[in-house]
Amino acid sequence: MLRNPDADASDAVATVVSALPGLPSLPGAGNELAAMAATFRGERRLLLGSGATEAAVKAAPLDRAGVIAFATHGLVGGAYRNMLEPALVLTPPADAGGSEDGLLTASEIARLKLDADWVILSACDTSAGDSENAPTYSGLAQAFISAGARSLLLSHWPVRDDVASRLTLATVKGARGHTRRAEALRRAQLDVLGDRSVAGAAHPAIWAPFVLVGN
Repeated sequence: MLRNPDADASDAVATVVSALPGLPSLPGAGNELAAMAATFRGERRLLLGSGATEAAVKAAPLDRAGVIAFATHGLVGGAYRNMLEPALVLTPPADAGGSEDGLLTASEIARLKLDADWVILSACDTSAGDSENAPTYSGLAQAFISAGARSLLLSHWPVRDDVASRLTLATVKGARGHTRRAEALRRAQLDVLGDRSVAGAAHPAIWAPFVLVGN
């Protein structure tokens, strides 16, 4: 029996896209991005909600952005049937018959043209490999580096929405001035670790999901 590879790809996209509405909401993502943007000087652009589409991201002047941040769901390769590469979840287009599907995949990221000193991925499993058995950092991390990112903030495992925003914001704010990013991240982790109001904060799964890669 002959197989049509284009049909297989279409089936894979349909399988994943149909599952997107079932992903948990991220109520703090918009505020997290807005707060991060407020810490930087110069031109800032926020793509939120219905504006955070693949088309909008690809059309943005990313080659002029020194810092790029995503706060969304991260999917590893193999997370869904026939999903062959990791991706960041964006807002699906209103036109379901178009070329965009709401997933910014690793291969699409690698084709972007960046000149970013720092890319922040506040999402689950963003340091994972290109597939289930691939080496760490060979997925989204390698894609962003190939596109032109010089430094990354990534997650090693699923992150809690409330804690992720706290860690990323504290790291970004702490890295201003003469504090190195690694030290800013360490202080943010210790702050969460010592906060008894955060459920389960003492467990590394809560306070230690993020890692810095690059300068």
